[in-house]
Amino acid sequence: MHDGVAAYALGVLDDEEHEQFERHLETCARCQAELVELAGLPEQLDELRHVPSVSGEDPR
Repeated sequence: MHDGVAAYALGVLDDEEHEQFERHLETCARCQAELVELAGLPEQLDELRHVPSVSGEDPR
């Protein structure tokens, strides 16, 4: 997996990195496929924020 795929999917790249990765993405079928696989990741992580912890404590 290309390091930038997850960062791109999560929206954590700065503007310059975002633009560079988008240019890379235009020509890299492997990263395009990985991005499709990770497309739902931000929503899944957001859902986990609302799941009560096993210990009953709120996560920090």
